[in-house]
Amino acid sequence: MTARTDDARIRATWDANATAWTDAVRGGRIESRRVATDAAIVAACERQPHGPLLDVGCGEGWLLAALADRGRRDRYDALVDDASRCAGPWRTIVCNFALLDADLVPVLRALRARLAPDGALLVQTVHPWAALGDARYASAWREERWQAFGDAFAEPMPWYYRTLGDWVRALGDAGFGIARLEEPVHPDTGRPLSLLLQCRSA
Repeated sequence: MTARTDDARIRATWDANATAWTDAVRGGRIESRRVATDAAIVAACERQPHGPLLDVGCGEGWLLAALADRGRRDRYDALVDDASRCAGPWRTIVCNFALLDADLVPVLRALRARLAPDGALLVQTVHPWAALGDARYASAWREERWQAFGDAFAEPMPWYYRTLGDWVRALGDAGFGIARLEEPVHPDTGRPLSLLLQCRSA
């Protein structure tokens, strides 16, 4: 499949599953988010200096609401179809489980162009080792079937599994350096749930 076809499939899947996803998030049915990853991205945002923040692929908008509830009065926005609203510069850009395609370099370069000179890009994604399962440790397309999130999801979603090395290479090729790397873990098992990267222009 071409990159354009993959992108169209991802968008179509999210459209079909939007209501089920919103219900799962608001109902607290996604354990990893409930026990670690939501708090991790909120804390990472709160460590950044105040200023305009862009939440790319914001879903139902929970992150912006959570930050506002904690007293931050910066200007927040969500990524919308009208790209002129996202021109920036942004002090913080957040991609929280939002980078699902195979070729990330063009997207990352576009985000870097919209970032303030002293700004930060925060990327949280599935941990490559936690999501490996029985597959080979190699970047490749996979399919999310939502079994752990309830039975209301209409169709599986394609997403691109990426090794840690390929994350580092994609960010480097886009002109970013990794300033901080975190691995939020499950409080009971101690196993990593996500990879959280704070990146700045290299």
